[in-house]
Amino acid sequence: MHRSLSFAKAYGLLAEKGRIESFVGRGSFVKARSGLKQAILSRPENREWNFSILQPCYAEHVEALHQQLQQSFSALTNPTLYGYSEDSGLIEHRAAGMQWLQHYGVQTRAPEQILLTNGAQHALSILIELYSEPGDCIAVDEWTYPGILSIARLLGRQVVGVAMDDRGMNPDALAETCQRYKPALVILLPSHQNPTTITLSQQRREQLAEVIQRHPLWLVEDDIYSFLNTKPTQAITNLLPEKSFCVSSLSKAVSPGLRCGYLKAPQSQVERLTAYIRATVWLPPPLMFEVAGHLIDSNLAFEMAAKQREIARRRQRLARRILAGQTFRAQDTSYHLWLTLPDHWQADSFTLTAKERGMLVSSGAYFNTGADEAQRVRLSLMAISDESELEKGLTALAQLLKQESSSGPAA
Repeated sequence: MHRSLSFAKAYGLLAEKGRIESFVGRGSFVKARSGLKQAILSRPENREWNFSILQPCYAEHVEALHQQLQQSFSALTNPTLYGYSEDSGLIEHRAAGMQWLQHYGVQTRAPEQILLTNGAQHALSILIELYSEPGDCIAVDEWTYPGILSIARLLGRQVVGVAMDDRGMNPDALAETCQRYKPALVILLPSHQNPTTITLSQQRREQLAEVIQRHPLWLVEDDIYSFLNTKPTQAITNLLPEKSFCVSSLSKAVSPGLRCGYLKAPQSQVERLTAYIRATVWLPPPLMFEVAGHLIDSNLAFEMAAKQREIARRRQRLARRILAGQTFRAQDTSYHLWLTLPDHWQADSFTLTAKERGMLVSSGAYFNTGADEAQRVRLSLMAISDESELEKGLTALAQLLKQESSSGPAA
């Protein structure tokens, strides 16, 4: 009786939201979707365990961040911070961005190559709109960050998923995609890839760079998780300096609320990008980049990033212990893990049932560029600030994974 009621409730909720479609002779199915809002639920209610959004566990350094904000704002005596700027940002703020990028393996000759953006999402939106046309194809990993999919669809671009293996995007598959679809851009997440957690080896980076070099397309390297790498990594951008862009930000390492993104561009493209930023937002807020500059110059930003890496390492150990016996991909310092569901669960029904039990997880359907059913979910280990609550939530999740799905197979 309990299972029937649970299934009826789930079916009713899905039907109400327009998520059910029926086929004669085949039965009823849950529609796939890839909405960014559903993929990264950020509601902070205490009654829910949030395994959905990827963000730093900034409760660990919020006091230090608050003090830095107070100190920065009390020292804002430079009148240029309160006015317009001819370029996309003050040169000292761009220099701080260059320092941040160089620290994590991005070669940059001069701060003039750094553009300031309102976070990494803003940078991705700029690049997709400027370097492709409506109807153009954009090549991405077959499992990728839904924010990229949202931008592409909003701007009328066609997304082509490139096959991946255990080491990331497959170079041969990318070459085939370039021949067949002639993409204007390829977007790569080379470190702690969202959602698969894969970090590209140096060899794989070189192989992909070689393919990109042979074809007329731009590389966009979205490398906001490079600070989680335990060993120095070379950005792919370094191998293709004249036909690639590298995106980074402080959102994942320090705080999403700062909205400070850094875009490294070829010198030949700086003027075009600067003109676009000026025409759309004029310039990102200098006051926040002044704070970001203080954090970087004082080394505090790097200390905070290192702290987040150690928190992630501790939480990965906890997850491995509690989820022992389950199949998932993760790295020792990733913010998340990529969980393959047991055969008796389907991703959407698991996501819905988990929510009913007070757990927010991200269905694999949100990250899938193809038509295959996603039997995976992404679990963030960082959004729950209290580690004892994280342990309770993971324990509840482990118990749910072992239960039979109340919906059963599609009829």
